[in-house]
Amino acid sequence: MRRRRSILRKREDSDPMSVVSNLFDVAMVFAVALMVALVSRYNMTEMFSQEDFTMVKNPGKENMEIITKEGEKINRYTPSEDNDNSSNKGKRVGVAYQLENGDIIYVPE
Repeated sequence: MRRRRSILRKREDSDPMSVVSNLFDVAMVFAVALMVALVSRYNMTEMFSQEDFTMVKNPGKENMEIITKEGEKINRYTPSEDNDNSSNKGKRVGVAYQLENGDIIYVPE
């Protein structure tokens, strides 16, 4: 009778770390899915392409940023009103307008 019970009962996994590794795998899959969802939601797919690009965040506002990608290097430029000699700061010197035919007109202040 005892032999029958042991045949019917399967051996249980006695390694407690297997549960932790399974949880780690699930967390990694969730993290990758979250990153893909955020990149596609905010239209940041050009960050992963080989093309050079320039992107303006919050145009015309005080917290405006200009982000450029040249090869593998990504640069951020933040204009500011103060005359700081920092390489990533600047000040507004004029306004550019684009006409319906595609021409751009620069008006200095």
